[in-house]
Amino acid sequence: MAEEQVATEKQFSIQKIYTKDMSFETPNSPQIFTEQWEPSVDFNLGSNVQPLENGLYEVALAVTITVKSGEKIAYLVEVNQAGIFTLAGFSDEEMGPMVGSFCPNILFPYAREAITDLVTKGGFPQLLLAPVNFDALYAQHIQAQQQVPSTETIN
Repeated sequence: MAEEQVATEKQFSIQKIYTKDMSFETPNSPQIFTEQWEPSVDFNLGSNVQPLENGLYEVALAVTITVKSGEKIAYLVEVNQAGIFTLAGFSDEEMGPMVGSFCPNILFPYAREAITDLVTKGGFPQLLLAPVNFDALYAQHIQAQQQVPSTETIN
């Protein structure tokens, strides 16, 4: 009986956190450094989940930021921050929030730090990204999926 309890017990652990990909581009340098700094920021966020083996999952968080000064692109920074997580004993209903919200919440500070470092080393003013509410984003994603009409027809 003790073995049954262990088998159904929920397990979560971080196996590895790593940068999967990163890039920084300044297509209009050095001229952009001589112009008046009037930044506008475009922020894009996405995630991807890949089941591995034995309860392991890779969750990757992709963050893309494009900053323009006036009409010119000042810089484009992309970071794909990933982690390998052990997730065992969770129901199907619990797995969605775990990989869609909980794991990205763990990864985002690492991506944010990498972006801040890249921007600063690129010669631009420090860019500090605000925290992201992944619970709300996941809830919006689920709601949007539920509103998509089914393409199946019943005869």
